[in-house]
Amino acid sequence: MIFGKHINRYYLKYAGPLFIGLIALIAVDYIQLLVPGLYQMVINGVNHGQVLVNGQMMEFNMDFVLDQICLPLTFIIIAMVVGRFLWRMGFIGSGVKVEADLRNRMFDHAKDLSRQYYQVNKVGNIMSLFTNDLDTIFECYGWGIMMFFDAVFMGVLAILKMMRMNVLLACLALIPMALLLAAATIIGKYMTIKWDARQEAFSRLSDFSQESFSGIAVVKAFVKEGKELIAFQKLNRENEEANIDFTRISVLLRIVVTLFVESVICVILGYGGYLVYKGEFNAGQLVEFIGYFTAIVWPIMAVTELIDMTSRGKASLKRISELLDAEQDVVDRPGVAPLPDVKGAITFHHLNFRYPDGEFDALEDITFTIEPGENVGLVGKTGSGKTTLVDLILRTYNVPDGTLFIDGHDVNTVSIHDVRSACAYVPQDNFLFSDTIENNIAFGVDQHSMEEIVRMADLADVNSNIKEFTDGYATMMGERGVTLSGGQKQPISIARALLKDTPILILDDSVSAVDTQTEKHILENLHETRAGRTTILIAHRISTIERMDKIVFIDEGKLVAVGTHEELYATCPDYRKMVDMQKLEEEGGGLNG
Repeated sequence: MIFGKHINRYYLKYAGPLFIGLIALIAVDYIQLLVPGLYQMVINGVNHGQVLVNGQMMEFNMDFVLDQICLPLTFIIIAMVVGRFLWRMGFIGSGVKVEADLRNRMFDHAKDLSRQYYQVNKVGNIMSLFTNDLDTIFECYGWGIMMFFDAVFMGVLAILKMMRMNVLLACLALIPMALLLAAATIIGKYMTIKWDARQEAFSRLSDFSQESFSGIAVVKAFVKEGKELIAFQKLNRENEEANIDFTRISVLLRIVVTLFVESVICVILGYGGYLVYKGEFNAGQLVEFIGYFTAIVWPIMAVTELIDMTSRGKASLKRISELLDAEQDVVDRPGVAPLPDVKGAITFHHLNFRYPDGEFDALEDITFTIEPGENVGLVGKTGSGKTTLVDLILRTYNVPDGTLFIDGHDVNTVSIHDVRSACAYVPQDNFLFSDTIENNIAFGVDQHSMEEIVRMADLADVNSNIKEFTDGYATMMGERGVTLSGGQKQPISIARALLKDTPILILDDSVSAVDTQTEKHILENLHETRAGRTTILIAHRISTIERMDKIVFIDEGKLVAVGTHEELYATCPDYRKMVDMQKLEEEGGGLNG
């Protein structure tokens, strides 16, 4: 069994099935202890030809065997089969439901955690929570409950029957069992530590594997398969050593169990044989007593297994609790208002921003306004803060009060859901799901028609490319869209954003992978179809944003200038230098070609 803040609720939630399982388990334990009495009758009958039953001596013949032994044994077997089926349905069935419910809660909580959480916690580590750790919780809840109550009821009933037969022999058998429990408790503490280390090693191995497979194209391009193999072997060796350490402790526990159990068997045979010799016991009674002791061996082993299981369960529950207890950094404040009928005005007012783990401000004193319906270009060097700026519009991170407004509303006073619903976003990495092209384009909407999908793909200048695929829009893409080129992924991401049809569209360097002709078509289509709605385009090429209504030039997290292309070229030396250098690069490229 296992207890903790995030699992205690399930004992009450599934009290009904657990109660049925408990009743069935008690019945099975009681019926199972009737079998040693049948063994006694068989042994005494074979030795003496007669058997004492309920104070009456009966002849040991075929009728007696069939009526008094075989028939009751048949009913016992049937009852045990039915009872074991019921307790499995009660305990194991509840364990499966607990595992599924916990997985849902974990995923539901994980989807609301901020980007900062995923920058600190790697995917492989998180996935191990949803696999290995949840499997361990299932074991502790389902099998753990069964083992605990089975050990209690079977152990108590068997000990009572042993005491009735001979108190001294029962005590001699139980003293080593008490020592066994003490030893198992001590070993169990070390097992918790070793299991935690094992899970951490597995998480590191899982994360490295996931990252290597995702970046296999880069690994092959740089011919670093050998380096990756060496790194994997090191992590695999650490994982192996962690498993060996845990297995060593686990095997030690089982050896201790075997040692004590076999020592008790020796005691029973020695002293019990003496009692038979003295006439205080007969052979049948000795076999019956051994049968009862055999029955408590399982409870004792169950307790040691329970200690092993609980030690693993505590470590796994601790890791799962860290996920479920992780704070949601970006959340609505109490009493936030809805964001009605968004027009697309965005205002930055002396905004300063530092990442939660940052040592310096990523943005400093940013002040400018985007009017509704404006097409705005964001330009600056790599790392200047362009992506950070649009991330704040999307409320990916928290912003100080009174520094960012949408349609005059402070973003901290309105619903985050409404803010994000008013925006369509095309990120730098152009993430695509392992699904069909159609479903990827339709990801941002609940309902769509094929005509709308095709129209948006046409506006993104990718329709003709999609038609060339054998399955067209039903083409399944590999993980993260790996089967597509960068020049195909970007337009599909743009089509997905266009289909959402929001007042604010944000494109973060989203046409960098396409050729200039495709870029021109996409920008012209954006200008026509999004007339009167706000569009923000981050770009490195000045040619991409020079026709925008307004250009925002950022450098090292500071706002350098805002204006049209002509105004910035005339008044901003840094902007002019960037434009001239790009022209020289283009001319140089043309001459070289």
